[in-house]
Amino acid sequence: MGRLAAIDCGTNSIRLLISEIVDGTPHEIHRTMEIVRLGQGVDATGELHPEALARTRAALENYVDIMKFEKVQRVRMVATSATRDAENREEFFSMTAELLGHIQPGAQAEVISGEEEAFLSFRGAVHDLPASREPFCVIDLGGGSTEFVVGTHSGEIAGSTSVQMGCVRLTERIMRSDPPTPSEIEVARDYIRERLDMVTTLVPISQATTFVGCAGTFTTLSALAQGLERYDPSMIHCSELNFEALRVLTDQLAATPSAERGMNPVIHQGRADVIGSGSIIVQEIMAMIQRETQARGFVISEKDILDGIIDSLREPE
Repeated sequence: MGRLAAIDCGTNSIRLLISEIVDGTPHEIHRTMEIVRLGQGVDATGELHPEALARTRAALENYVDIMKFEKVQRVRMVATSATRDAENREEFFSMTAELLGHIQPGAQAEVISGEEEAFLSFRGAVHDLPASREPFCVIDLGGGSTEFVVGTHSGEIAGSTSVQMGCVRLTERIMRSDPPTPSEIEVARDYIRERLDMVTTLVPISQATTFVGCAGTFTTLSALAQGLERYDPSMIHCSELNFEALRVLTDQLAATPSAERGMNPVIHQGRADVIGSGSIIVQEIMAMIQRETQARGFVISEKDILDGIIDSLREPE
């Protein structure tokens, strides 16, 4: 089967994973991420901003060069919240078809539903966790939306949903001050709680025993909680975060100006201005989990939708 590539283009970042399939098992060759903020202003204007499209094109051109160098044979690119919402999304898709066609004729970004996004994230996130810890609830906190999916290690899904609640969306819509004001935080909490009420109605959160956090907000929180001097995926993957300690950390982040956050080497410059909103989302998710279950912590996974996409490419067409 050779080398496969997965690309995830979300509201805040675009990420690439290249894996080689050896004896039916994927082996990671290259994994990278760039902050492009494709969702810049989408919530307010309904369109992808020209500067955001230009940043995304530049990043994707770089990824195509990497894929050529690594001799990738097949690629799948998924586009999530920002492109689902944009009126001028065809400009984005034409650009991806032009560039990805250099790797695989006919390839272009796909808009996937929140439910498929949740399922692919689930497959990747639980891959390295023992089945003895199921049922799992995987929480993929993105820039524009957050996915919740409950299921077993074998991939049997009990329920999933996607809600319009992400760190970029909340920063642009509600938490505009730097740092956010107490009143902005309260409005944000009300907004988050309304959406989490929908989650508990649609997804059997109370059945889960292990809660798995994936994507940039969760992985950055793990790096901060561990006091890492640099972002080290091997230290973050499968780490565990206690809710009580996490409340202290997230309170501190929400109260800190973005310029000061950005001075920490484990916080990407493109995440410094939105991790305050992400912290408030995480706090409300913790409160929901404690209302519904006896769980008192998160397992953090560096594997996520990219790994699920690679798995999907391995399946017969």
